[in-house]
Amino acid sequence: MASISQAIFELRPGASWSLLDEDYDQLNWKSSDIAKPSREEVAAQLLVIQQRETSTAYQRDRQPEYPSLATFADAYYWAQKGDNTKMDEYVAACDAVKAKYPKPE
Repeated sequence: MASISQAIFELRPGASWSLLDEDYDQLNWKSSDIAKPSREEVAAQLLVIQQRETSTAYQRDRQPEYPSLATFADAYYWAQKGDNTKMDEYVAACDAVKAKYPKPE
């Protein structure tokens, strides 16, 4: 979930500041050499972050459901020995996860 802190970090990397309760009005700007971001800049950056999180949610949803790398390693071993059964099962499991959580267009 996007936060004001994250937006400020992205807008002004290297700046020194503190923030209380994720409230812009409680932003204490300490970097005199770096301009404090305006409320509007922070709001716009929050939208960018939210859009980025929405567009990549499928990746986070897929991750815990993919078969393990150990499963892949075993399937790969047997495929190298000429038995593709486990590799076919592994690929089918990956395809099922991808179908369940499709990549947005």
